[in-house]
Amino acid sequence: MNSATREAYAQAIAELSAENPNVVALDADLAAATKSAAFKKACPERFFDMGIAEADMVGTAAGLATCGKIPFASSFSVFITGRAFDQVRQSVCYANLNVKLVGSHAGPSCGEDGGTHQAVEDIAIMRSLPNMTVVVPADDVEAHAAVKAAADIEGPMYLRVARLASPTIHDADSYEFHFGKGEVLREGTDVTIIACGMMVPRALDAAERLAGEGVSAEVINMHTIKPLDEELVVASAKKTGKVITVEEASVIGGLGSAVSEVLSEQCPTKMVRIGMPDIFGESGPGAEMLDHFGLTADHIIEAYRSL
Repeated sequence: MNSATREAYAQAIAELSAENPNVVALDADLAAATKSAAFKKACPERFFDMGIAEADMVGTAAGLATCGKIPFASSFSVFITGRAFDQVRQSVCYANLNVKLVGSHAGPSCGEDGGTHQAVEDIAIMRSLPNMTVVVPADDVEAHAAVKAAADIEGPMYLRVARLASPTIHDADSYEFHFGKGEVLREGTDVTIIACGMMVPRALDAAERLAGEGVSAEVINMHTIKPLDEELVVASAKKTGKVITVEEASVIGGLGSAVSEVLSEQCPTKMVRIGMPDIFGESGPGAEMLDHFGLTADHIIEAYRSL
């Protein structure tokens, strides 16, 4: 089954509207796209459309948090991390307030909206902020669980969800989400592939194809970029001796940077970072954009061979 993580976000916050009276939702005139309109339909009295004013939205969310509310503020990733950066830094993170920022339409899979709307630097920006937790769910099941868990965790959080549908890899009946803990989806001994978001299914595809060549690849779903599961990263790198990171974001400052920082200090390891190079995105169908920028199982296999 294919489903977009933004759809799972919508379902989860609609459920939270009934489960937790302190949960409120805000959006910057994009509720139809981010799918936060589901909360508005379920609980209109606790939904706030702030118009095209992301900075005002984040500041308002911070104010609501000081009153004991749990605000989920959503917009396109490029806007909520870019236009509202000052408010995120000063009003949310510096004050360490319980605000959940939801960035939708991230990365080149955003598609036809083009490079102006395809956030490739958002993970790096949010990861650099003290007190901020950064989560990039791999599929709809994980996104749903992460949103539910976010309501119970104190502190600032950035949740990155996608416009494009991607394969469901988790079982909704048995999956449990744990912040800060990577998930080993496939054990291996020859190479470690650490992925996040919609790159996780592609990492699994690459591992399966490598197995056909006699290569044992370990696949880790690193849904929490910050705090990173350093213990798992180091243990897997020690076992395989080679690491590939895969993300639908810039290789500068994102998952690849986080992993390489840990390994350079604790376990120097040969590695390749796959992600957006130091460029902006382009306009085109989302799936084609992923192929165009080398975010594919083929490129993961090529990266292994280069190692």
